[in-house]
Amino acid sequence: MKQYISMLKNNQHLLFDEMREASKLIFHEETPLHEIETFLIALANKGETAHEVAALTTVMKSFALEVPAPTARYMDNCGTGGDGVNSFNISTAAAFVMAGAGAKIAKHGNRKISSTAGSSDVLEALGIHTDLTMDETVELLNTHGITFIYAPNVHPKLKRIGQVRRQIGKPTIFNLVGPLTNPITLDTQFTGINRPEFTMEYAAVMKMLGRKRGIVVSGAGGMDEASLAGQNEFVLVDHEDLIPFSLTPEDIGLKSAPLESIRGGNADENAVIMRILLGGKRDAYFDTVVFNAAIGLFAYGLVNRIKDGVDLAIDTILSGKALEKLNAVVAFSEARKKQEVIK
Repeated sequence: MKQYISMLKNNQHLLFDEMREASKLIFHEETPLHEIETFLIALANKGETAHEVAALTTVMKSFALEVPAPTARYMDNCGTGGDGVNSFNISTAAAFVMAGAGAKIAKHGNRKISSTAGSSDVLEALGIHTDLTMDETVELLNTHGITFIYAPNVHPKLKRIGQVRRQIGKPTIFNLVGPLTNPITLDTQFTGINRPEFTMEYAAVMKMLGRKRGIVVSGAGGMDEASLAGQNEFVLVDHEDLIPFSLTPEDIGLKSAPLESIRGGNADENAVIMRILLGGKRDAYFDTVVFNAAIGLFAYGLVNRIKDGVDLAIDTILSGKALEKLNAVVAFSEARKKQEVIK
């Protein structure tokens, strides 16, 4: 590991094979935690490359537990997190909207590490348990067209890494690989990063990993979601093509709003925000979720234009379908928990 740390400190990019070997050492139980921490910090200071992200993703997925989902067209909209904006859980809310509109969502997530409330934190605040068995996780997906995969349940080797990440306390390459390591095979993906200069490389990683279609966004104001605060930078992955484009909220019929208008809080506060917006209250929280759901629906192929995705997302919320999807998942989770108590 020390040789790779030295290379990174000398501002040298690691080749795919070099990063693959370094990644194996990261997950090795005998590698000292302080060396892993030094490696991750040096890598972040240098700036990650597409090959480094792809190599770590490949190794991490090789250690993941299998989720026996039937073959279907699944999508994940997990973002990289760590943007420091302290927004509410936008992608989690958007997942219920997309599922309510007919997309099959397999959302990968974790507890807070470099954010105020991670997706798993807010799910538990909503009443959705993160300790479902593999069979229950798949049953939820088959029954309701949406499931949530708690990363530590499927990536057992992440436990030691989580300690290091909490010690570092700011984004590392694991934020970048998190959305890419969903153990369910994805046809399509919509994910956000807070690095506009890296969107093309990140899209290249998605293509390398076999995504047939996907979208990467770097949002206005440094968000890892599509933002109402200005111009957002995107790259569309369409089979072999990588197509950059930009969008403002006004381009698709939404109003601009400052970042302060979508601030979140702790998990309980974010759960309240989510239920209110899925109940149909029109404000910046609502429009931000609509914006992101619309892009996801376009990436998934349910609509031919993002503007059409906006219309579908709004209809899905105002018709009650998104909230019904949330309530159905909560009911499923609570029923499984009661069965465990009875046993």
